[in-house]
Amino acid sequence: MSDLSFGAIAALSAKLYPFSRKQLFKMDAEDAHHFSMKMLSSLQSVGLTGNATPPGKPVKCMGLTFPNAVGLGAGLDKDGVAIDALGGLGFGAIEIGTLTPKPQPGNDAPRLFRIIEAEGIINRMGFNNDGIDAALPRARARRYKGILGINIGKNKVTPNENAVDDYLYCFRAAADTADYITVNFSSPNTPGLRDLQSAEALTSLLAPLKDEQKKIADKTGKYTPIAVKIAPDLDDDQLASMAKVFKDVDIDCVIATNTTISRDTVEGMPHASETGGLSGAPVRDLSTAIIRKLRDRLDPEIPIIGVGGITRPEDAVEKIQAGAAMVQIYSGFIFKGPKLIQDSVRALANL
Repeated sequence: MSDLSFGAIAALSAKLYPFSRKQLFKMDAEDAHHFSMKMLSSLQSVGLTGNATPPGKPVKCMGLTFPNAVGLGAGLDKDGVAIDALGGLGFGAIEIGTLTPKPQPGNDAPRLFRIIEAEGIINRMGFNNDGIDAALPRARARRYKGILGINIGKNKVTPNENAVDDYLYCFRAAADTADYITVNFSSPNTPGLRDLQSAEALTSLLAPLKDEQKKIADKTGKYTPIAVKIAPDLDDDQLASMAKVFKDVDIDCVIATNTTISRDTVEGMPHASETGGLSGAPVRDLSTAIIRKLRDRLDPEIPIIGVGGITRPEDAVEKIQAGAAMVQIYSGFIFKGPKLIQDSVRALANL
């Protein structure tokens, strides 16, 4: 498809979304998600998606050239079923996952809740996915010309002392397909996962991954950058110790942040008492504060991708001004639709 048809697809999607949202928001949140992904997958299967390079101002991050500074965060397309369709909306990067070595159903439903008045979402999905071996053939078949990230995690049944084995399995499987790989140890929905954020556990996890990265690069000539995704619920001492580990192991990028377990910004609202991670507008300020603090503590050569609460182009600009090299959108896309992507791409291109 030409750039014109790519732009036409994005523009049409932006115009139609307000009408689609009314219907989707009448549905159960997870049912609406599955319906939307099925529709996107159907469009992709019949070729009604763009395959041109996404528009915008290119940005360098992790040694990669991204077509623009706005990516899709992990969690929306866990199994890589709609990479081309989502890419056709204008994202400069698509991150699929979180993917684990073995398929797993995740936590019991209901497990996804909208907090509409706050433009927030609570999820306790629990890394539900078909397994990395099922997703990779779809990722390899993509026509999307932006950057593809693959987010990896450990299976729920794998004890933390063996977590590195799960991450190594996923890294080895995905290294030839992904443009970069994100290590997710910050979801609050897998019991004990956030314990891997301690300095000792981090080093034990990331050092072997960096060794494997070098071995694969030496053998194949392809260097696959490693990003790590951190939680927003960290104090200054935790941030400082993590920043030291990231420098010591020479990590390629930090994604800040994942969802929060705090409910301070949604207290008393419907569904606010549900367990799980809170995303969307309620986490915006917390995420931006973490980016700002991390930028002060992190080696200047290590870029940050800012994610959390971007529901307006101004929020994306704020993340860059706080120290991020680029941004990711997820929950804001659910509430605002494709127009948010396009407006944010333009806003960041003008910085």
